[in-house]
Amino acid sequence: MTEKKRESHIRSILKGITWRIVATTTIIIIVYYKTGSIKGALEIGAIEFVIKFILYYLHERAWQIAPRGTVRKIVE
Repeated sequence: MTEKKRESHIRSILKGITWRIVATTTIIIIVYYKTGSIKGALEIGAIEFVIKFILYYLHERAWQIAPRGTVRKIVE
């Protein structure tokens, strides 16, 4: 009997947070470079962090629903 390996919700959340820190830092730097406004850059970064974190989490969990190997079978 093969054991199905799934990521836990907490692992998905931690992956989302660490990736969002990297990606949001990038957007803050870009916005600051283009506008010169640290306040605007931080505001946009905060909004972007929340929205994209939620989307990432939902995306990650949707992939957990798909049985492992399903995509590979479609390609073959």
